Amino acid sequence: MKKYIIPIIIVITVFVGCKKDTEFTYQSEDNVYLNYPNSDTLTYSFSYRPSIDKDTVWVPVKIAGNRVAKDRKFVMSVVEGSTSAVRDFHYEKLKDFYIMPKDSGVVKVPIILKNIDTGLANNSVALTLRVVGGLDFKGDLPSAKRTKSIVFSNRLEEPTWWKYWGQLRGYGRVKHEFFLIVNGNVQLADMSSPSTAFYDIPRTLYYIENMRLFVTYPFEWVKQNPTRGYELKLRTDGTGDYDFYNVNAPSKKFRLKYFAQANEYVFIDEKGNQIRM
Repeated sequence: MKKYIIPIIIVITVFVGCKKDTEFTYQSEDNVYLNYPNSDTLTYSFSYRPSIDKDTVWVPVKIAGNRVAKDRKFVMSVVEGSTSAVRDFHYEKLKDFYIMPKDSGVVKVPIILKNIDTGLANNSVALTLRVVGGLDFKGDLPSAKRTKSIVFSNRLEEPTWWKYWGQLRGYGRVKHEFFLIVNGNVQLADMSSPSTAFYDIPRTLYYIENMRLFVTYPFEWVKQNPTRGYELKLRTDGTGDYDFYNVNAPSKKFRLKYFAQANEYVFIDEKGNQIRM
């Protein structure tokens, strides 16, 4: 009788093992998530592109699953509880759905940020986004994988090199923005390391002179640089002051004040101080 026990046990074991494999083997449905590189937050500043009143930030959305030979829809929404940005004031309304193209594993969604709030010069706002799946995808991944933030402003901070160049006469955000308008996003020689900065001094002096000519002779600068898109327009308040602005961002103006006694025009910074060089 003993010789039949082992085969019976083996048959039962194989049957139970096959049943367990059937229960735990399944095909999961596809998900989408926000594929930020090495960060939960994307930061952006309009300060380095002062001539625009809106810009597009491309947010990567990636598939967790399989590519298929058809377009698929997914939804991206704003997480109101962790968003300080205001729709239509700081960003444009999101679409009802977005498309993951056929045979694709990733797509970049355009998020349009707006630069019409003057308060962005002093404060940042946050726009928190979340992908929620939609018709063709599940929303089963952890919230942290599907939720990311864009923090943006129009705020400039003093560069480390600024303090070494007395010709600039102190730091101010409006002055810094003028520097970017005139010279682009360049850096002056950082004299904290004079041995390496020495060769950058001629270039630095060239950029400083460009800045001096602009703040001293703004009308001439506008005439000599028509392709930059900047204009000076006389105010209608009877002061004789002008507004300096870019035609692509007319809501953002800088004041050029007229001093009648000296018959002189001087730019005014964010604190009401004169900008001179």
